[in-house]
Amino acid sequence: MRQRLIVCNWKMHKTAAEAAVYLQQLSALVPRADPIEVVLAPPFTALHVVGQSSGHPFGLAAQDLFWDDTGPYTGEVSAPMLTALGCRYVILGHSERRQLFGEDDAGANKKVRAALRHGLRPILCVGESLSQRDRGDTENVVRGQLLRGLEGLSKEESRTVTIAYEPVWAIGTGRAASPEQITATHQTLRSTLANSWGSETGEQVRILYGGSVTPDNVSAFLASAEVDGALVGGACLDPHSLAKIVACAQSSQR
Repeated sequence: MRQRLIVCNWKMHKTAAEAAVYLQQLSALVPRADPIEVVLAPPFTALHVVGQSSGHPFGLAAQDLFWDDTGPYTGEVSAPMLTALGCRYVILGHSERRQLFGEDDAGANKKVRAALRHGLRPILCVGESLSQRDRGDTENVVRGQLLRGLEGLSKEESRTVTIAYEPVWAIGTGRAASPEQITATHQTLRSTLANSWGSETGEQVRILYGGSVTPDNVSAFLASAEVDGALVGGACLDPHSLAKIVACAQSSQR
């Protein structure tokens, strides 16, 4: 049975001081995370505050990393730097990184490999644009992103990866995909995993949905057996909103 996972992507929000206040408020609202897993992904500048705070039940993720361990890469952050701060997960290939910063599948693959070398668990994001969905290309797009993003991984390595399906047209727009659309795409992703890395991998890998997730719609998404959790953006910035999402996920854990 796959454990439900809620990943909270703060994006470029909250200073370190604001993160400390947020964490205190959220811990009071969500004193325990089980039977699900809740992971916070603050900006780099707040990772230390969240990672070093004790007494809360939340895991820690970074929003990105660079594929080399050290080097002349101004502004970049490496996997060893993240593990030293207590990160267990890292979000890679997010649609905003692809759209705004020109990142591609080859780069995502190098980052996935770097994360795995240092014991980080990658959360690889895939998703189609609105024009691609309208053309009926969703399956080909997400299948290609998945295969290229995980290219060269062994069966053992692939089982440590989490996939997040986040249709580009639903990111920050308030327009979420329907449960039927999500279920169909997750089935495509799971069958691709099984065909390429074996049925056990297809069964074990968690596949999340991300894209305008809110307390009002998360239960409908989690009702599908194909959805193993959510990658939450704007709705996680308010601790009360996130607490409601967590409660929904806890009550729906299979």
